[in-house]
Amino acid sequence: MFAKSTAKNAAIASTASTGDALAPLRPFPAVGIRPTIDGRRDGVRESLEGQVLGMAQLAAELISSKLCYPDGSPVRCIIADSCIGGAAESAACARKFAQEGVGVSLTVTPCWCYGSETMDLDPTMPKAVWGFNGTERPGAVYLAAVLAAHAQKGVPAFGIYGQDVQDAGDKDIPADVETKLLTFVRAGLVVAQMKGRSYLSVGGTSMGIAGSIVNHDFFQKFLGMRVESVDMIEVLRRIERGVVDGDETAKALAWVEKHCLPGKDVNPPKRQHSPEQRAKEWKICVQMTQIIRDLMVGNPRLAELGFGEEALGHDAIAGGFQGQRHWTDHLPNGDFAEAMLNTSFDWNGPRSPYVVATENDSLNAVPMLFGRLLTNTAQIFADVRTYWSPAAVKRVTGHKLAGAAKDGIIHLINSGPAALDGIGAMTVKGKPAFKHHWEVTDKDISATMKSVTWCPSVDEYFRGGGYSSCYKTLGGIPVTMTRVSLVDGLGPIIQIIEGVTVELPGKVHDVLDNRTNSTWPTTWFAPRLTASGPTSTVYGIMAGWSANHCALTFGHVGADFAALAALLRIPVAMHNLQGEVFRPASWGLFGAGEPQGADYRACAAYGPLYA
Repeated sequence: MFAKSTAKNAAIASTASTGDALAPLRPFPAVGIRPTIDGRRDGVRESLEGQVLGMAQLAAELISSKLCYPDGSPVRCIIADSCIGGAAESAACARKFAQEGVGVSLTVTPCWCYGSETMDLDPTMPKAVWGFNGTERPGAVYLAAVLAAHAQKGVPAFGIYGQDVQDAGDKDIPADVETKLLTFVRAGLVVAQMKGRSYLSVGGTSMGIAGSIVNHDFFQKFLGMRVESVDMIEVLRRIERGVVDGDETAKALAWVEKHCLPGKDVNPPKRQHSPEQRAKEWKICVQMTQIIRDLMVGNPRLAELGFGEEALGHDAIAGGFQGQRHWTDHLPNGDFAEAMLNTSFDWNGPRSPYVVATENDSLNAVPMLFGRLLTNTAQIFADVRTYWSPAAVKRVTGHKLAGAAKDGIIHLINSGPAALDGIGAMTVKGKPAFKHHWEVTDKDISATMKSVTWCPSVDEYFRGGGYSSCYKTLGGIPVTMTRVSLVDGLGPIIQIIEGVTVELPGKVHDVLDNRTNSTWPTTWFAPRLTASGPTSTVYGIMAGWSANHCALTFGHVGADFAALAALLRIPVAMHNLQGEVFRPASWGLFGAGEPQGADYRACAAYGPLYA
């Protein structure tokens, strides 16, 4: 969600005209700022009003200038109408926040306040307290007191406190405080944006993949989301009965003809499809893309065509398409639809990327959604396919791995689709990157489309035909690999691994890639290693991965994932993060010397956020 917005109003308006992929039916949630104060009158409170309100304004200005929503607009901050000195003003603030659509609560103060009287007691709203580190007034004392109240009452809150003492009139926010403020707000707004939305399951279980056994309780109790289910025959019904915008289909097919470069057909001649068959498959692939999008978020154009019910959609912030095998044994696969929907542009130009999971792996859609909301960039869905040790690469290709890849690499490859942003053909300051959709240019789109080919699908996998997006990711891109899994008797866990993409020499890539499926998109990934534990070797990370799929997010944003996981009561099972992980203050009370165990114990003690 969150880098400083550089979008122009016109760019935002253009995405709004076709519907933002993640836009809710209500305004995006705001950040509520609660300036708390010593309630004693006759000199104490009066002397502090200006400083307290100034601190709240500083926080609001920081957040709105640094963070933005998925459509590129700045994050909205709502400050309480008055300083909060006791329960009455706290209640008045809560009423205002409810009216203004506040989804995240930040309490700020430079002074002593009455802890249990001024605290925010909403049990499901993410909350933090920033206590100013100054000696003139005891803001740090209040911070400690109110965090003790949060712990005692079972309403966890993040504690934010600068390392260095500041002067009372200092209007600067120290770098360490800024980092914690923004980490908390990024994570908190993800929680608020998911609440009340839907996961759309198009189809059911795919080939026995556990993540596609969609767990309604998990979505409801941990994420505050509902699950909507649609049989895949609904896609076929809309194709055959014309419940799709034909004008857009024609526009999309013309764009495909111009921009989608044909790839190699690896099928034996007797299984290759005729040009007439291929043309029919392209039309179905394009209309599948339209229909899955319309199922997720609706399309007012359908109402104009006489399909009022279908025009509404399912208010889905994420979804998945089963595909294999009930669909793909008979009809063109969903690879084009999944690749294009997860990408930050299509035939209509730049637009907000969707979150659509291959094989309806809902537990991979979840970290994709986390990453999408945390960064405002497209997400890669991938199989965690193969660990290639330096020795194995040397034996098979004669090439010696070096640099970031010197300890080995993991072959991330999906069975046909992945967001085209994952190529890295777009650049920021001359380096390959995943860009915010409002920053994507025609040049970016052209460079991306020239770097991907569309191969006829492998018939032994996809008997109904279709096309796979074939590309390789450029090297040197910082990424974070994540996965959510469900464990019986424990509940959900998340794994978080930061690393970089690797670009192998062409012949080396070809040799390794051809050993699996050369028509699919590939990312070579080198994780950052730690001094000990499973993350001390690339093999250990591969062996310890909890499922066959992962999500890749642009940037080293593992700290944001960890903070978000704590808010949702999802423990981190494995990570390679550097430095201290920022979690609610009470986590330390579950075992300060053993942070991973404390994380598990705290999540178990508090239970699901919406239980």
